[in-house]
Amino acid sequence: MASSSSSKHKKIGEEEEENDEEEEDTAEEYEVFDDFTIASSWERFISDIEASCRQWLADGSKNLVDKGAEALDRYKNLYRVKKELKYGGKAYSMEFNFVKPVTARASCWDDDLHNMQLSFGVDDFLVIAPLSANGVVLDDPESTKLLSSVAIALSNCGSNWPAFVPVHDPSRKAYIGIQNMGANFTRRFEADRIASQVPVRLMHLEGLYELFISKFVLSTTDFSTNYFKVQFAMRLTYETPPYDYDQEEILESEIEDSVETETSETTTSSRIKKQWDDGCPWTEWYSAEDPIQGFDLTAIWRSRTIEGSHEMAELENTSSFDAEHWLLTPIIYRDMVDDSISKFVGFASQIRLLISAFDTSFGAQFLEDFVAAENTGSDNSKSTANVPPPTVLDRVLKELFLDGTSSNANAQLENRNSRVIKGAPLQSLFAQFCLHALWFGNCSIRAIAVLWIDFVREIRWYWEESEPLPKVSSNGTIDLSCCILHQKLQMLAICIERKRSRENDQTFFDCEKEDGISSNKVKVHKDLLSGPPIDNIDSSLISEDSKRKMKLSNSSDQKKFDKTRRGSAGIVQSMMLLNSFEEMHAPYTQSAPLMTEDMHEERLHAAEALGNTMGFSGQLEKDILSSDMSAFKAANPNAVFEDFIRWHSPGDWETDDTDSSSVNKLNWPPKGRLSQRMSEHGNLWHKIWNESPALPISEQKPLLDPVREGEKVMHYLETLRPQQLLEQMICTAFRACAGILNQTSYGGFKLMKTKVDQLYVTLGSSLKFLQGKQHNDKDELVGDLKQLCTVFEHIEKLVILAASIYRKLADAPRLSEAIFTDYFNFYLPKMGTGLTSICYDKEFDTKQEVKIRERDAVAAMFPPPSVNQSWRKVLSMGNLLNGHEPTQREIIFSVNDTVSNSHYGNKISVNGDEEVETYHMYIRGTSNDLWAALSVTSWD
Repeated sequence: MASSSSSKHKKIGEEEEENDEEEEDTAEEYEVFDDFTIASSWERFISDIEASCRQWLADGSKNLVDKGAEALDRYKNLYRVKKELKYGGKAYSMEFNFVKPVTARASCWDDDLHNMQLSFGVDDFLVIAPLSANGVVLDDPESTKLLSSVAIALSNCGSNWPAFVPVHDPSRKAYIGIQNMGANFTRRFEADRIASQVPVRLMHLEGLYELFISKFVLSTTDFSTNYFKVQFAMRLTYETPPYDYDQEEILESEIEDSVETETSETTTSSRIKKQWDDGCPWTEWYSAEDPIQGFDLTAIWRSRTIEGSHEMAELENTSSFDAEHWLLTPIIYRDMVDDSISKFVGFASQIRLLISAFDTSFGAQFLEDFVAAENTGSDNSKSTANVPPPTVLDRVLKELFLDGTSSNANAQLENRNSRVIKGAPLQSLFAQFCLHALWFGNCSIRAIAVLWIDFVREIRWYWEESEPLPKVSSNGTIDLSCCILHQKLQMLAICIERKRSRENDQTFFDCEKEDGISSNKVKVHKDLLSGPPIDNIDSSLISEDSKRKMKLSNSSDQKKFDKTRRGSAGIVQSMMLLNSFEEMHAPYTQSAPLMTEDMHEERLHAAEALGNTMGFSGQLEKDILSSDMSAFKAANPNAVFEDFIRWHSPGDWETDDTDSSSVNKLNWPPKGRLSQRMSEHGNLWHKIWNESPALPISEQKPLLDPVREGEKVMHYLETLRPQQLLEQMICTAFRACAGILNQTSYGGFKLMKTKVDQLYVTLGSSLKFLQGKQHNDKDELVGDLKQLCTVFEHIEKLVILAASIYRKLADAPRLSEAIFTDYFNFYLPKMGTGLTSICYDKEFDTKQEVKIRERDAVAAMFPPPSVNQSWRKVLSMGNLLNGHEPTQREIIFSVNDTVSNSHYGNKISVNGDEEVETYHMYIRGTSNDLWAALSVTSWD
């Protein structure tokens, strides 16, 4: 405000002079001088406040946001702009907090409300405070002057923003404030805190109600004789109690004592404490901190009218189940979000160590080079060269070679996308080796080398002693989709089985029968083998000549033929030999030679080098065909080449249409012929048939020599280069760890399931170029693998979180999945692929509405306090939930008054009745901490 000086009026008149040629009329001119000099520093201070407020008013909330107003992360629509001011040698900060325009105003208990908005019932507001360490005004005259300055500036601007000044000690969180509500009303605000020794009456709803009434009742009469309509709303927050492991031990001890008393026998009970993740698949390898430290349950009573203190007393005894709304929020373990607090120890952290060992593996040709203490490789390996003692090594080897389920037993537990990762199945021997290696000796290259050498030595023992190799399938097939190491172990397991049969003086035929290794031809005709015998065919359909041959098959000559038949797998239904009218027998045949992926490649490269790929491959087919023909001849001594073709290659036997028109007519011999390719002169098949002796597979030379192939596998294992081993270990470790996480039960959360499926695809595409390639840029490869670890760690954390939520809310599946979805969306921005994680300063505080039918499941997380717990806490506030008092109680009292009917209306003229909130009090606290904020509307 500027003061004005007195104005001077000076009349200037000039008379017409005799020597002038023109006459001028008399003119009067008035000059007015306004003094705009600001009289004091206080007025300059007010002027600075006013200038800032006018600018903010002129810009409006939309333009302020566009100009870079600070968004308050916790609140969706609240923004802030700041201005620094100086007055009396002190610096002040003036903050304007405003709400971005929204369609509807937030309700009183909306989490999107700032504490000042909730406490005083305002929207936009100003806060002016000194720029000091404590940020409060300790001097009463100074705080009053600050508030007056802002009030004058806002009045000059025509603004009705409320303004607040923090006062007193910072721990009190006290404020004073004012709001000009136009020509008629002014609102004044104050807030303060009692941090200790809260009066007993203020611990209860009845006492708080009377405190509010005392702010506007003018008489000293008893409150109960007065009639007031007070609007009341309440929010109670409960926190789930921590699980009391000590109490569980006490209960177990009591049970044990009672059992001993009844049975008079001494028993020992396990005192191992139960952990939250007992039974989860990862607990075999590490124990995870529970990501859900607890839950906050918020019970809300919306606005209702209270007409007396007795209603408040009744409300305090009301069950929390009567609240209109229940909202549930998980308390997330901070390490789940902020990686700077501590390092997350899990599969991802150990695979990072494995990748570091892979980086070191390029420095040597043999794993033995890393075992010697004087030659441990790079400096990195020296720093982590500690190897566990032999006792630990022995324990690991015993666990690895403990005879358990085969690798195919739990195949159904693996994700359908697991095969895109070229590793080993989860339950296989090599996968288990990789998992143990992750935790053995901090997964250093030296520890891996020591473990691998003893691992191969143990495999050598199984090979030489012809003992079945544990955790490796020997069903006669090799899975080429797995890594080479797993294929080699499968080959070795098959060789051991066949070698055992020979050493036990069993026939090779019996070995094949035991192992279930039969030819594709038997499998093709198994439906025929199970059909009715030819003797069951109606005799009326058989010609006289056929009957004569049938009698021959039952004669003594047939018995003679049966004595010479060898290697029969059974009768082929409805097929008889062409020349002898005997039933056709299907032989046992040798399977095609088994080959691992590298053996296929070596065979192909050798064929290319010889320039005769078809001939090289044809020789293998010739050997197999010759073996099948010899076995067929042994099983059918009177067979001819056409009989073999009818059984082995039915497409090369052409039958007359008239002969096959009716299946009920049996004319013998059948009218048919060989196909053109089989009847050509010099046909290779016919030549092989003539050269093949009649030998069952028990007397044939095996297509696969188990001893020779087994020694090849052992040579591969014993001379494997470090880099090749670590490459396959990384792929298998990723697949195995993902398989363990995939077995986690989390209630089928859709987002989690989708993310796990995506993880397999990401791992498969990222790792497919790792094995068997020349790495031109090792550093780039290692960097990409570490990025993959970061992706894996995010999924690992989410799986653990999903399991924790599901276990605690298994009886409320909708609620548990909704909470996980909220956290997933909150965590999503962090799930990048960079080496460093985003440092999150946000806190997860999203609440989920609890349906009526879900309240029992939530209340079950609040078990009644035990005797051991009851003495620790004095229950004094009321509104208990299963015996637990709220950790925080928030109450809003308010009184609305009609202007025309109240003492406010005596001095003003309004059109109709205007309702004004005359008193508003917000109370937040517990039995030993109380904070209250009051706003009063008055006529000034």
